[in-house]
Amino acid sequence: MPRDDAFADALYDAAALREVEARAAQALGDAFELMSRAGRAAWREVLTHWPQAQRIVVACGPGNNGGDGYVLARHARQSGRHVTVVHLPGQVPRGELARRAAQDYFAVGGAVELFEGALPAADVVVDALFGIGLSREPDEATQALIAAINAQDAPVLALDVPSGIDADRGCVAGTAVVATRTVEFMAGKIGLRTGAALDHVGVLSLAALEIPAQWFDGTAARAHRLTPVALSRWLAPRRRDSHKGTSGRVLCVGGESGSGGAIMLCAQAALRSGAGLVEVATRAEHVAPLLARLPEAMVHVVDDAESLQPALDRASSIALGPGLGLGTWGRDLYERAVASARPLLLDADALNLLAMHPFALPGDAVLTPHPGEAARLLGISTAQVQRDRFAAARSLSERYACVVVLKGAGSIVAAAHETPRIIAAGNPGMAVGGMGDVLSGVIAALRAQGLSAFDAASAGALLHAAAGDAAAHEGGERGLLPSDVMPWLRHFVNPER
Repeated sequence: MPRDDAFADALYDAAALREVEARAAQALGDAFELMSRAGRAAWREVLTHWPQAQRIVVACGPGNNGGDGYVLARHARQSGRHVTVVHLPGQVPRGELARRAAQDYFAVGGAVELFEGALPAADVVVDALFGIGLSREPDEATQALIAAINAQDAPVLALDVPSGIDADRGCVAGTAVVATRTVEFMAGKIGLRTGAALDHVGVLSLAALEIPAQWFDGTAARAHRLTPVALSRWLAPRRRDSHKGTSGRVLCVGGESGSGGAIMLCAQAALRSGAGLVEVATRAEHVAPLLARLPEAMVHVVDDAESLQPALDRASSIALGPGLGLGTWGRDLYERAVASARPLLLDADALNLLAMHPFALPGDAVLTPHPGEAARLLGISTAQVQRDRFAAARSLSERYACVVVLKGAGSIVAAAHETPRIIAAGNPGMAVGGMGDVLSGVIAALRAQGLSAFDAASAGALLHAAAGDAAAHEGGERGLLPSDVMPWLRHFVNPER
């Protein structure tokens, strides 16, 4: 996968990859060469992961993705496998390249069947229906073929993109193939790393097709994929003469009556993520429980906005929102904190207050909405957010002139004039109350330690997700608690270990 630097994989949309395809075809002198390489790479994928498979069924569409499937089918037949290409009635190969691939398959005695409701028995099924070309809901006949692929028991290899997935947005229009593995061609696609796509791609691998890196020159990546190795980019070992003052002071504001746990988790996460000092501004009833659990925190009773001001003046960064509530107390603290011009993170009830009572934010503020909160901030439905998570994150960053972490499967970090970042970590076990409060503390701590808003949001989301994965690996996803993540924050915030 192309890399823009030592830490981040470059991801592309369909339009960008078509630019590279055209450049490659010109350089190779024969556009069919690229299709031949894709088909060979896909066949190698079958040999690597299912070497004993004898019955290969290839579902081919009429376009170039189908052409890739015909090339794979020819190699499989020439190796002695029993191969059947299946396509829908009337969907014969169109276009010079796909027709050429089909003719080569027929030349070695390849067989084709029309799909009439059921697939032949198979040891492996190959999905070569659409690739990056689909941007609409499949028609009824295609949906029936996709349903048949999903209903059979053999493993499924998708070529480039599982059919039915929008390669740019990651959403599913109607139905989509659930692949065991997906082999991408040339470079990674932005839509396969976030949202609904993650339940369809299976294990992703990349076949670069021997394309030199310079063929990507002039084609900008549409996103960057971050894995835990990138943490070392931002979390260098501390100087020997460091002290608590050089590691920043985080102020956690929240904890209306009955919601003390949220602000407690936020404060603990800030400490575990390396903040030198953590103050908590909350209701009186939460002071004793918080100090009993977290004596390292400095807890203050705050009854009104005026009593919050001294802590605001001291803060290197502010985490605003966990358990804040939507009443007068929460709204007053929200308005005072936003007006402080300190580096600011808004989550939970602070986001709800922002949606209800828009307020000009500092330019380096960070918002961390889940899809429902994002929908409220944009005045659209949650389903609309999930249909195009990149567009939603971009719209939020533009509307509020700040950095946005759109949470969920494949969290997206967006900011004006920055290439979005996708967090390649995290698991379903983290979908539990309180996990967002932990993320708030993590990002605020990294902001206090000197990272820019965009880098603190990126590193914080990645650190949080990596810690969640480690905790899930230790004890399982179901039943994972935010407090289980805390020890792993300390582990991953020290990548030099």
